[in-house]
Amino acid sequence: MKTDTIFYEIFKELPNIFFEIIGKPDISTNTYEFTAPEIKQTSFRLDGLFSPLKEFPNQPLYFVEIQFYKDEEFYDRLFTSIFLYFTQYQPPNPDWFAIVIYDKRSNERSYPQRYRSLLEPHLRRFYLDELDDAPDDSLGIGIVRLVIESENKAGELAKNLIDKAKEELTDTLIQRKVLEFIETIVVYKFPNLSREEIETMLNLNILKETRVYQEAKAEGREEGKEEGKLETKLKMIPIFLELGLTVQEIAERLELDMEEVRKVLEEM
Repeated sequence: MKTDTIFYEIFKELPNIFFEIIGKPDISTNTYEFTAPEIKQTSFRLDGLFSPLKEFPNQPLYFVEIQFYKDEEFYDRLFTSIFLYFTQYQPPNPDWFAIVIYDKRSNERSYPQRYRSLLEPHLRRFYLDELDDAPDDSLGIGIVRLVIESENKAGELAKNLIDKAKEELTDTLIQRKVLEFIETIVVYKFPNLSREEIETMLNLNILKETRVYQEAKAEGREEGKEEGKLETKLKMIPIFLELGLTVQEIAERLELDMEEVRKVLEEM
């Protein structure tokens, strides 16, 4: 599943979910806009950035990174990207936070001591499999949990979230967006199921030939073509990762670009 893409869309359309994850549900989402700024002349792109609107220059910046695999160079790239952003964009905001969202704690590398001065004031880490302390009635946290839920439990959770969305969301547009996000996650989690099978699983008859279904399936077909071209090398990436090799070492062994290796790992 393309987790960074999924979370980008969720945070862009429903930013309240992000602030709920970081324990600041009272922050007004009208204060911020969510973007994915590109760092020019480098291969870096931030997963996402909540930047205050111009009329709120004293509010902090929130740099967002989604990390679902272990990468020994992750924190180097994260802080390099942030400081390059400061150099290129010169934001007026006096404070900032780096928000890293892991699927599980075991995918976090040991924190480099050279960045220890940034740890307490700026870095905030969250682990999706440890969000059990969040209220069970939270629709937003439930959607995030669905991303990492096991396949044998995902269908039931998705159905519960659909029922909750229909009961709680009176705004038709917002309800539709939430249902689309749930559909998208399920389609990605079960790429081999047909539309009819997914509808049966969710007790729905609303997928039809919707944009979200078509885009998700189209991405799946494109990924299949790419896998066909590099099948042997791509199959070796997770094996090398389990053997303890870093992203750089895997790229060197397979003669691939490091960003290509990272992309494959993110899509796993």
